[in-house]
Amino acid sequence: MGKFLLILGRGVGQVMFQNNALSGALMLVGILLNSWQMALLAVAGNIVGTLAAYLSGYSREDIENGLYGFNGTLVGIAIGVFMPITLPSLLLLIVVSCLSTWIAWLFSLQRFISGFTAPFILSVWILLFVCSCWFPSLLLKSENSAGTQAFAFLQSFSLNIGQVMFQGGAILTGLFFLLGILVNSRVNAVYAVLGALLPIPIALLAGVESAVLTAGLIGYNGVLCAIALGDKTWSGGVYAVFSVLLSVFLQLLGMNVGITTLTAPFVLSVWITIGIRYLLLTLFPAKQKVA
Repeated sequence: MGKFLLILGRGVGQVMFQNNALSGALMLVGILLNSWQMALLAVAGNIVGTLAAYLSGYSREDIENGLYGFNGTLVGIAIGVFMPITLPSLLLLIVVSCLSTWIAWLFSLQRFISGFTAPFILSVWILLFVCSCWFPSLLLKSENSAGTQAFAFLQSFSLNIGQVMFQGGAILTGLFFLLGILVNSRVNAVYAVLGALLPIPIALLAGVESAVLTAGLIGYNGVLCAIALGDKTWSGGVYAVFSVLLSVFLQLLGMNVGITTLTAPFVLSVWITIGIRYLLLTLFPAKQKVA
């Protein structure tokens, strides 16, 4: 039982690249502070995704490191965001969490690019497409979040972190997420702060409505980009900043054309940045020191 709880904790922590059960537990507390229903859905999606990987005979090491739980965690929360909690939506949670696990396995068959949260994105996009076309009654009616709410810096910063897992209702949630990162990696925590801060002035310059900015809807992809690419080197910092800026652009573009972006701007930004880094290293290989 203890080992299973560790796996589930890592499955939550891996949403923000933290292979640490304590990190996941702190993040789950953060979700709980905002919504106990979403916390339960996160756990449910995590369990389903992990069990699907176990029953499918996937890598035990990857399962124990939570790599088949974090997409399910996001799927579970997404169910609560886009659907009322009913028996059909809970059944869909099981199906879509399993789907995310199978897509994650497909990504694991190649070593060119990491899937990151792409399995979650693709699974939820498929869900939303099917429901929109054939079962619209299963979806919650979208609400316009735009308004005249004044810009609040702390709220925007914290919710930029919290919205990584759809948590836009409590400032403490984002702070618990940050604490969860900090207990595992100070470097990741620094980059999480950078990823949450940098989109704010960019969004202000772009004239983003204050309610959208304050809800954390512009910066959450940047948080993931910064953690994914940032390290202790100057080049890592430059690539992280570039990816964050690119993710903000892609998020604004997606929102303007009416796309439910989820974490697609993060995945695309990191893939593009990794591609650019590979190209630069190929064109300008580092000089080898002669002993």
